[in-house]
Amino acid sequence: MDINATHLVFDSAIGNCKPVTVIDNHGECPFCRREQLEGILVEDGPILLLKNKYPVLRDSFQTVLIETYDCNSELSLYPREHLHKLLRFGVEKWLEMSRDKRFKSVIFYKNHGPYSGGTIRHPHMQIVGLTHIDYKEHITRESLNGQIVDQCPGVELNISDRPKVGFVEFNIRMKSIEYITIMADYLQLVVRYLLNDFHKSINSYNLFFYEVDQEIIVKIVPRFVTSPLFLGYAIPQVSSQITEVIADIRTKYFVQHDE
Repeated sequence: MDINATHLVFDSAIGNCKPVTVIDNHGECPFCRREQLEGILVEDGPILLLKNKYPVLRDSFQTVLIETYDCNSELSLYPREHLHKLLRFGVEKWLEMSRDKRFKSVIFYKNHGPYSGGTIRHPHMQIVGLTHIDYKEHITRESLNGQIVDQCPGVELNISDRPKVGFVEFNIRMKSIEYITIMADYLQLVVRYLLNDFHKSINSYNLFFYEVDQEIIVKIVPRFVTSPLFLGYAIPQVSSQITEVIADIRTKYFVQHDE
């Protein structure tokens, strides 16, 4: 098997040059100095899509989606109007790049916090075109199914009963982009829950967007130190308290459904 079809080469020389503000947010943030940014592709008010200045992944086209002017803000805090605009912008640009024949597939994801794998604190996402790798070959449909937390026409929020990594993974499944505002609201709700009510030590999460079987899906993964069972043996673990988590979310965030 061609290793280029299964592994990305990380350019460590470029990686060593990247600024790091994810832990110490007192350093100079490159995304705050907009007048100095290069490679801008699209600008829509506070939302900015640009070429990644530090393309550490070889055989790819890396872009950064800056979400807001405010370095200290975060997705869970956005006003709904900005939240909806951001998610529509991001998903549309991701799907647009996905149709580009230069790429085998295009990944769209977000890192937040010190355990997420990110280096810059300023709120941003990344859209990356992969020349040789099809990410869908690494996604199992089972990891996107689960126990339903809530659902609206065209959109479902669930907790995976067969998580990709473990222990608790949320999935939002959307039939088409016309339901993007509902997906955005669910996404913000889950992130608020993770950062405020789920576990006292949670300060990091990842978002991963998939286009699978004509659905758009976002997986929300709270980040702890990665399980050694997964690292060493690729054995995911699933929480024994999924039912309790669902009940907690419904009580704190969906009580209005019963009024």
